[in-house]
Amino acid sequence: MSERIQFYTNPMSRGQIARWALHEAGAEYDEHLLDYGPEMKGEYRSINPMGKVPAIVHDGNVVTEAAAICLYLAEAFPEAGLLPEGLSEKADYLRWTLFAAGPVEQAIIARSFKWDEGLGPREQGRVGFGSYDRVVEVLAGLLRERDYVCGDRFTAADIYVGAQVDWGLAFKTLPVLDEFVAYAGRLRARDAYRAAKAIDAAHIEAMRKDG
Repeated sequence: MSERIQFYTNPMSRGQIARWALHEAGAEYDEHLLDYGPEMKGEYRSINPMGKVPAIVHDGNVVTEAAAICLYLAEAFPEAGLLPEGLSEKADYLRWTLFAAGPVEQAIIARSFKWDEGLGPREQGRVGFGSYDRVVEVLAGLLRERDYVCGDRFTAADIYVGAQVDWGLAFKTLPVLDEFVAYAGRLRARDAYRAAKAIDAAHIEAMRKDG
């Protein structure tokens, strides 16, 4: 029998993605809430040398990076049905998870900090995301054709890709396109999504009261 997962997070972080994945996987876990000060700079560095959250420890395996945690949990808890079926689904599963973790993340951050201003075709060819507009169109094109990343069935890829869309709409870092709104609506209706979000929302509310 595998041990309970040790989950390191802060409710106002990408740890929300990992918590959602834990709930989708049906995994039992112990949470460790860390602040953004000394706690992430002390002993926690032995788990994640970057001093960032989220991270999980499961059966001696340390997993950091939200996308990696999503994919790991799908493998660790196959009974949850989060894995792709067949090579065709696996191709989409890997392709679009890494697209979201790479170009989508880069494009959103670059646009938020205005790092992409003045990038012409030559410069766009040298950055991993090309351009913000191109990334948005590619992502919208995917969701225009299907309900979920792998077609008509929810997988772990939808946790990470879906989190990018969900947060993008909430924080206005992605445009309000019909494809994004419909996809986010399907995800927000999931029991695991709601349960995970409720926990983090309660933590955030408690932190605000204490602060």
